[in-house]
Amino acid sequence: MSRSPYILLPPSESKEPGGRREAAPGFFDSALASPREAVRDALAATLAGASNDRISHVLNARGAHLERALAATRELIDETAPVLPAWRRYNGVVWSHLDPASLSPHRRRRILIPSGVYGLTRGTDPVADYRLTMKVSLVGLGSVSKFWRAALSPVLEDVTDAGVVSFLPREHAAVLGPDLGRARRLVTVSFVRHDGEGVAGHDAKAVKGVVARHVLHEGVESIEGFRWRGWRGTRRHDQYVVRAPRRDRGDDVETPAVRRSRR
Repeated sequence: MSRSPYILLPPSESKEPGGRREAAPGFFDSALASPREAVRDALAATLAGASNDRISHVLNARGAHLERALAATRELIDETAPVLPAWRRYNGVVWSHLDPASLSPHRRRRILIPSGVYGLTRGTDPVADYRLTMKVSLVGLGSVSKFWRAALSPVLEDVTDAGVVSFLPREHAAVLGPDLGRARRLVTVSFVRHDGEGVAGHDAKAVKGVVARHVLHEGVESIEGFRWRGWRGTRRHDQYVVRAPRRDRGDDVETPAVRRSRR
């Protein structure tokens, strides 16, 4: 695989507010204009007359977060929402450790982000403030993840010239079609506990951002031998695993390549 693959990262629920009303078009705006409109229409139909509990479920927000989400959703549906580049909009733990502000524009363009509203964007594409997960169903549309899986299949085929490295959780990985894996153009990176089981929590998200940045700089093969704060990367056949440190053992070793990519 090329030293500069595309990487698939999930969006973050935490987002930077604000933005500009006008922006240059995004890379997928033309190809995904129709399905994006279908999602906006379905979102409007779902929220119209819905109970507060239903709205809270669809937008996955409560209290002040729900008020902000509703205001942002109305602007999104009306197509008046201010936008920011995706790399500036998303500000969760993964993204803060990716540190996209210090990446080159070329590397930002190699970041692909599947989302419930947009289907797929690059790291440099304009994105509104929104709340819509892949896990919900919308009126007239059905499952958001199933809808986007059908719509994104041809789009993903067109952007995978250098291969794709996926850092997606199951929710967002559901939109990937089977052809990427069969053609061996999709490499997945798993983050597991020291005993080999699944990992969750802040530390796993943090290291995901660090590894994603490392891959953009050094290529996916560099995950084998990756070291950061006790996390260790290994290769398992054509896939990669990043294993957490043992809790009873301190290990702050960082490989030189990781240090280089974080500068």
